[in-house]
Amino acid sequence: MKTLTADRRLIKIAMDAPYLERDEEHALAEAWRNDHDQEARNKIAMSHMRLVIAMAAKFRSFGLPMGDLVQEGHIGLLEAAARFEPSREVRFSTYATWWIRASMQDFVLRNWSIVRGGTSSAQKALFFNLRRLRARLAQGDRQLTSQAMHEEIAAALGVSLADVQTMDARLSGNDASLQAPVGHGDADGGARLDFLPSDAPLPDEQVSDMIDGERARRWLQLALTQLTEREMKIIRARRLSEDGATLEELGLALGISKERVRQIETRALEKLRTALAAKAPALTAAMH
Repeated sequence: MKTLTADRRLIKIAMDAPYLERDEEHALAEAWRNDHDQEARNKIAMSHMRLVIAMAAKFRSFGLPMGDLVQEGHIGLLEAAARFEPSREVRFSTYATWWIRASMQDFVLRNWSIVRGGTSSAQKALFFNLRRLRARLAQGDRQLTSQAMHEEIAAALGVSLADVQTMDARLSGNDASLQAPVGHGDADGGARLDFLPSDAPLPDEQVSDMIDGERARRWLQLALTQLTEREMKIIRARRLSEDGATLEELGLALGISKERVRQIETRALEKLRTALAAKAPALTAAMH
C-alpha cells in the first residue's frame, strides 16, 4: 500500500510540473551548458517527468515495479539533461526519449530474469519486440505455425531462428530453481538438479579407470628399470616431462650430438615396448 501511494504521489508531481516553452527550455539548457547551473538542469528534467511516467507504463508488462521503472527512467532523464546540446535546435523531449528508453531497457534486462537476456543490439530488439510481433502475426488472416511465425520474426529482426526459438521459450515461462523439489510436497522426490544429465563417467567406470591407471603406472615403472642411466634420462626428459626437451638440448647436456640422442631414444623405446608387450598391450600400442 505504501509503494502504491508513493507511486501515485510521484505521478501527480510529474503531471503537475509545468511545460516549458521552447525559448525557456533553450535558455535553461544554455545555463547548464555554459554555467553548470544545477537548478537549470533539474528544472528541465522535472518538467519532463511525465515523459518518464508514460514510458514506464509501456514496460509494466515485464512484471517489474512501476516505481523502480520510474527511478531508472529518471536516471536516463538526468543523463539526457546533462548531455543535451541546445545548439542542435532539437526539442529536449525528442533527445531525452532515447536515454529514458535505454535506461529502462537495461533495467528490465538486468532484473526480468536471473539469466541474462541478451547483450547485442539484435538480441535486445528480439527481447523487447518478440511478444509484439508474435501477437501481430497471430491476429493476421494467415494461420501460421509456430515454426513459420518464428521464421518471420527472425527475418524481421535480423536474428537467427534458433535465437527466436530460445527467447520465445524463455519468455513463455518463469525462472525455476534447480534446488526446487520435484513433485508436490514430496520431501523425498529430489530436486531438479538431481535429474540433470551428467557427462561424467559412471561410478564403476571411474573405479575401473583408477585401477587400470594404477596398474599401468606400476608396469611402466618396472619397464623403466630395464634402461641404462643415460637412456632413462633421455626418456624422462623427452617422453615423461611436460616441457619435452629437444634433441639439441639433451645433446648439449650430455655432450653428444642430437642424432646420437635420437638413436639412444629409439633404442630405449624399443626396450620399453619389449618389456611391456606381455603385460600391457595397450601401453605398447600407444608408444608406437
